[in-house]
Amino acid sequence: MSKQAEKYLETDEWSIIERGFHKEKNAVSESLFSIGNEFCGVRGYADEGVTAPTLQGCYFNGVYEWAREANETAYKGITDRGHYMVNAVNPIATEIRIDGVKLDTGKCRLENYIRRLDFRSGEFVRSFTVITNKGCVGFKFTRFLGMTDFRTLYQRIEINTDYPAEIQLCAGLDFGTRHGGKRGRWTKVHSSSDGLVCLAVGKTQSTNQYIASFQSVNLSSEATIESTRTPLSVGIKIIKRVNGAFIFTKRVTSFVDKTGERGVSVANGKPSSVPFEIALAENKKYYADFWKSSDIVIDGDPENQQGIRFCIFQLQQTYHGVAPDDNIGAKGLTGEAYGGHAFWDTETYCLPYFLFNNASAAKDLLLYRYNTLDNARRRARQLDCDGACYPIATLNGDEACTLWQHASLQFQPSTGVAYGVMHYVNVSGDEDFLVNYGLEMLLEISRFLRSRGEYGADGRFGYFCVMGPDEFQMMVNHNCYTNYMAKKTFEYTVSCFEKYGLKFGATDEELAAFKECAEKMYIPYDERTKLFEQHDGFFRLPHVSVKDIPVTDFPLYHHWSYDRIYRNDMIKQPDVLMFMLLFGGDFSFEQKKANYEYYEPRCIHESSLSPSVHSILASELKKHGEALGFFGFAARLDLDDYNRNTCEGLHTTSIAAAWLNIVYGFGGVRSDGQALVINPSIPEIWRGYSFKLNYHNSLITVAVSKDKAVISVDGSVEAVVCGKRTVLSGTQEFQI
Repeated sequence: MSKQAEKYLETDEWSIIERGFHKEKNAVSESLFSIGNEFCGVRGYADEGVTAPTLQGCYFNGVYEWAREANETAYKGITDRGHYMVNAVNPIATEIRIDGVKLDTGKCRLENYIRRLDFRSGEFVRSFTVITNKGCVGFKFTRFLGMTDFRTLYQRIEINTDYPAEIQLCAGLDFGTRHGGKRGRWTKVHSSSDGLVCLAVGKTQSTNQYIASFQSVNLSSEATIESTRTPLSVGIKIIKRVNGAFIFTKRVTSFVDKTGERGVSVANGKPSSVPFEIALAENKKYYADFWKSSDIVIDGDPENQQGIRFCIFQLQQTYHGVAPDDNIGAKGLTGEAYGGHAFWDTETYCLPYFLFNNASAAKDLLLYRYNTLDNARRRARQLDCDGACYPIATLNGDEACTLWQHASLQFQPSTGVAYGVMHYVNVSGDEDFLVNYGLEMLLEISRFLRSRGEYGADGRFGYFCVMGPDEFQMMVNHNCYTNYMAKKTFEYTVSCFEKYGLKFGATDEELAAFKECAEKMYIPYDERTKLFEQHDGFFRLPHVSVKDIPVTDFPLYHHWSYDRIYRNDMIKQPDVLMFMLLFGGDFSFEQKKANYEYYEPRCIHESSLSPSVHSILASELKKHGEALGFFGFAARLDLDDYNRNTCEGLHTTSIAAAWLNIVYGFGGVRSDGQALVINPSIPEIWRGYSFKLNYHNSLITVAVSKDKAVISVDGSVEAVVCGKRTVLSGTQEFQI
């Protein structure tokens, strides 16, 4: 792999630590040190602002704006207007002056600069000492978001001086935030201030969504206080001569109206009164309980231990089932790249983590798709098709991608939703969900897939002019992933309606048509070589040696002309290997080996989703060295900025894939069949590892050492372990 790590963080198993201010990496650090709780996410930017690469970002899940300009000349089927997650109120807007000089860590003389994010409390802490011409002033900034009282953010600033320093501290709520480097899209509709308490209400300009934020401040000692106000902000100025210690504590409670119906009534919300110390203690308890059931322990590899805990922590910050109208954006709530949109990754990469750690959250993710089914129906009609076509990128359920080659050619979201329904029901056993919600989604997706597919001149069914997961191949015929996933969707839909009866307007004639589409689906496969051809003609494309591409060319979209990317057999991310992972039980060891060895050398891993898929299959194929290498890349993709774009936000769905990498890769777990499979292996450099699964209301703990796996279950579970069918109960030992 040509990509290289850029390491500047300390290795710590329960936190990430930046020691010394790395000015050139500041925007990267802001992404890494983001805090969130699904309701809201705040990047790890300096409270007081900084002269350095920076993206001051605070985002509320589901709060979005329409693109400024509609594409009035768009052809039918091409999205004429996108939407995006908008940078919201800055709840910790702060300005500090020391003896009249503005605090700016990009300019001031500093000592002992440390930035830390604790996985056991959710605390983000920055501390440093400023050297002035009169003496030293120490600062410690702490912030966290409540995980139970999720509407509230806490900020504390501790100041220590060794001389009488004149400190001015302005603290407010600012809707004058910038998005994409441009002035934001907020109108302040109301503000008020009364001593140490103030309120600001903002409204988006095109979607009429509202945010009301209440600020309440406590001071450790008396100070002079003045109100401050601008057209888009409200706050207070604190003036204090500090000779020793002074503590400023702020609590911000926010309420959101995403419907545009209640308007300023969000200002009637009741702000939190929970003190800083109690809220922090609640957070620590929340995370202690969380880690008991979700931790992954690696013995003998501290860097990857840090990496996987960072991934799990960020997953929990991003989503845990606060509301069924939330989803998981590709950057979570940590940046503005991809517009905050949810992609097909949710059902294929993220859902398994929640299936085995938080089944109710997994259900909510699928309910989001059910609640936007009408949007998907409209999208299918725009494409001259029947049924429902789920968008490639969305926040509100509508297609937000204005690139026709993605929005009109990629059907992974639709087959991904069908796969998610299938996977959820298989793991949870929740047949009520299938009957009440899943069947309707499956029917509409199958109707779309039937109407979008065609029978070729040879009588075989398939998809023409499409783009599969490998986005380096456009307008291809019979993309193998698309055809295979559609075939499985048809088969599952038919089997479900045959079991539960005709519902939602389904007819026997439709089911017969779905069955015929599945039976006549063209799957490009060579029995002699055991290779699935990624699409018709792929084997005849010019070859590019990906190992010869210099690291300075990454990311390729920034350094190669757009059309150059499409003219060869280089793969952006796994395509054939992806469906062989999702339906692993359908393929033999020999088929997986042949396709892995053919496609892996052609993959450039330009997608952050790519390394984990390769690592999981490498583990299954007993290529343990390759598996570990890919895992390190996946688990530390953002920590070590492999793709040189962490500054734009974290790769949240890749973070979920890193969890898959441990559980499905080294743990050998498979959940696409009738029984849970556990077939563990262990990397050579590890002394041991363990992970936990919540499965059929039982907590399963799998602890693996060099020669055995010890599996403990707090109930009874049927499974296939190390190739043998067994009933797991209590604690059992298996040789590996």
